[in-house]
Amino acid sequence: MEQYNVTGMSCAACSARVEKAVNKVPGVTSCSVSLLTNSMGVEGTASASAIVSAVEEAGYGCSLKGASGQTESVSDAEKALEDHETPLLRKRLIASVGFLLVLMYFSMGHMMWGWPLPSWFDGNHIAMGLVQLLLAGIVMVINQKFFISGFRSLWHRSPNMDTLVALGSMASFVWSVYALFAMTRAQVDGNSELVMHYMMEFYFESAAMILTLITVGKMLEARSKGKTTDALKGLMKLAPKTAVVIRNGQEATVPIDQVVKGDTFVVRPGENIPVDGVIIEGSSAVNESALTGESIPVDKAAGDLVSAATVNQSGFIKCEATRVGEDTTLSQIIKMVSDAAATKAPIAKIADRVSSVFVPAVITIAIITTIVWLLTGHEAGYALARGISVLVISCPCALGLATPVAIMVGNGMGAKNGILFKTAVSLEEAGKVQIVALDKTGTITNGQPEVTDILPADDVSENDLLTLAYALEKKSEHPLAKAILEKAASLGLTAQEVTEFQALPGNGLSAKLGASTLIGGSMKYISTLAAVSPSLMNQAEKLAEAGKTPLLFAKDGKLLGIIAVADVIKPDSAQAVKELQNMGIHVVMLTGDNKRTARAIGAQAGVDQVIAGVLPDGKESVIRSLKEKGKVAMVGDGINDAPALTRADIGIAIGAGTDVAIDAADIVLMKSQLSDVPAAIRMSRATLRNIHENLFWAFFYNVIGIPLAAGVWIPIFGWTLNPMFGAAAMSLSSFCVVTNALRLNLFKIHDAVKDKKVKNPVSIESNSGNIADFSEASSAVFSKSFNADKTSDAEQTINNSCKLLNECSDINNNTNKKENNTMVKVTVNVTGMMCGHCEAHVNKAIQEAFGVQDVVSSHDAGTTIFSAPEKVDEDKIRQVIKDAGYEVTGITQE
Repeated sequence: MEQYNVTGMSCAACSARVEKAVNKVPGVTSCSVSLLTNSMGVEGTASASAIVSAVEEAGYGCSLKGASGQTESVSDAEKALEDHETPLLRKRLIASVGFLLVLMYFSMGHMMWGWPLPSWFDGNHIAMGLVQLLLAGIVMVINQKFFISGFRSLWHRSPNMDTLVALGSMASFVWSVYALFAMTRAQVDGNSELVMHYMMEFYFESAAMILTLITVGKMLEARSKGKTTDALKGLMKLAPKTAVVIRNGQEATVPIDQVVKGDTFVVRPGENIPVDGVIIEGSSAVNESALTGESIPVDKAAGDLVSAATVNQSGFIKCEATRVGEDTTLSQIIKMVSDAAATKAPIAKIADRVSSVFVPAVITIAIITTIVWLLTGHEAGYALARGISVLVISCPCALGLATPVAIMVGNGMGAKNGILFKTAVSLEEAGKVQIVALDKTGTITNGQPEVTDILPADDVSENDLLTLAYALEKKSEHPLAKAILEKAASLGLTAQEVTEFQALPGNGLSAKLGASTLIGGSMKYISTLAAVSPSLMNQAEKLAEAGKTPLLFAKDGKLLGIIAVADVIKPDSAQAVKELQNMGIHVVMLTGDNKRTARAIGAQAGVDQVIAGVLPDGKESVIRSLKEKGKVAMVGDGINDAPALTRADIGIAIGAGTDVAIDAADIVLMKSQLSDVPAAIRMSRATLRNIHENLFWAFFYNVIGIPLAAGVWIPIFGWTLNPMFGAAAMSLSSFCVVTNALRLNLFKIHDAVKDKKVKNPVSIESNSGNIADFSEASSAVFSKSFNADKTSDAEQTINNSCKLLNECSDINNNTNKKENNTMVKVTVNVTGMMCGHCEAHVNKAIQEAFGVQDVVSSHDAGTTIFSAPEKVDEDKIRQVIKDAGYEVTGITQE
């Protein structure tokens, strides 16, 4: 998307006109104009010159951001968001008020309240009229921008709010000038009664007051609009301006734009980290709240990544720059927030459609109003006052600001809390989600195995068990071994050196510790070499049922105990799922794990539905089917989640996940915690509610104000509206809309107390813990059948069953096949896999060796299945799996 700056816009009619003009340019596929930030985002193949020309022909100014050919820096973007309008409006307002007060003294102070004037004005009504004309003229010159913009847009057949103001003020002034000249004739004729009559027809004060009051409203609006971008400007201010780099062995302070990838930079305690990098020397605690919203500092050591704009709180660190300029995490966040402001939410289309015809309709109503009052026998001045009131009370600006100000504030609030909405569409649509599908590994769980239970035998201590297990597992490369090593290291244990180490695929490990023999592994393996008591065997079974992997250890044939390892759920996962359910959302967990593990994790998290055995491509199929039930959000973090994230109505990526997942998502959770999913939905709902309020009041104001100004209620209630009061109402309407949007800054994004449960029309019943195994054939259709609407009609049941069987058959025939039908299904019998981590290890090895994605392994079945475009070298398969630490006992290719 190319970004442009647009100048000269004053209301929603202007932005609609610009959009219409640009959309007509050949090659433009989409155009979105933001009245709030005076920016425009354009997609397509059209040249920048053609787009700029189209905008200029429509009567507005336009320039390409970074037109000099250089990437727009954070400082440039920050300057672009500075409030340049308010100081100019303040000067105009001060000057206008000064002359207006003098004018009001002459027109109303003297005429209505008898305030004194210099003696030479006594009886000299023409002189008083001339003074009012001059003063009103000065105020009009001061506020000439209304007339220039208004009549220019009228010339281009795209009248805007400035047109209404200019016409109202000009009509008042022109009529008053006519009355002044008519007064001179009456004065010459000696008709003092007619002179006084024309004196009462002066509307010079109205002409000046309209402009002044609208300027007041414009200034208040500009100040409020500036506050809506505070979050974005706050992010930009975080960007460091300099960095201390090491060049030629010496430290040098250089501007941030001179830091290049590969530079070595140093950061002392209390300093901001200038660019993204990796620590190569030193350690520290880094405050990352600026990016993630998490206030607790994160410990960093050599090899850890650091991000620009985070604060080094303690130690001295030396880092290598990995991402600079617009590639840093901070710059990417700023870009996301800016892009979201430059896009339009679907609900904004309502205001756009109204705005496109609003101003012409108001001008027409004003003309009709004037004519009707003239036809009813009223004087021209009275009829003109009614028409002018219609012009100046109508406010298309409020309509145009109703949506973008709320989007900007909501998006800024999300960014403050580490929740990044990429577009206005994602911010609006997230609140309408009815089903949330959660990936298990790395989303609900931590994604890394951890020691969960240590169960020593009767005469063995926990420390002794863990110490011996540490010694045995230290030389193993198995994923479960890493969990034991980390647990032992965290307790400060020291590993003893073992000899004659052996890894026995499918069974476990053995080694010599001095003269003793240590063994460790599965229940099946250990029970053949050591006696396992019924109580420990029962405990091992319970651990396995809970989705944990029990590892048994023995020394010289004597059982030492059990250490259970599992990928545990994140601390906030269960609460997050509960909050989603309380919001009326059906929660589904997707996993490639087996039934037992999936059931255990699903029960701990409390999800409504668990779908197990999903192939990587199967997730996308599940999401596609779930979308037939309602609006779906997919939450994931891995490369294999990217298709599902893209397929879902809303894709939500865990921030610690892969770049591919983040790129495919609509929302990014920087803190990588599941509790931010309900927070994002909560923020979306609050923003959408605020937009509805803004649109209601914008429409309501005009629906009530225009008839009142036109004099509809005069015959019934005698209600009239002075043009000056109409101008005051118009000036405040936009201010009120923006102020209402600013209330979102007070919204507590993580407060679930006030959550309102939205009725979910999705016909999916909650059956916590239900499991479905997804094979290649059934993965795409299961979500249509699980918890399907039940009926006692046997015929309907049979029809549904047949339909599902047909769909399964179709998928078997078509899934993952090329048009030439040459895809080969490869089934490998593998021994040595003991748990879900083993399965993941094998899957990764096959994916990297053969470039395939749809790999699924099962340690229960002892198989690995994948599809390839042609027959695969079986010797290579055997070698790849052997290198991964497992053995192949058979291969079939169909």
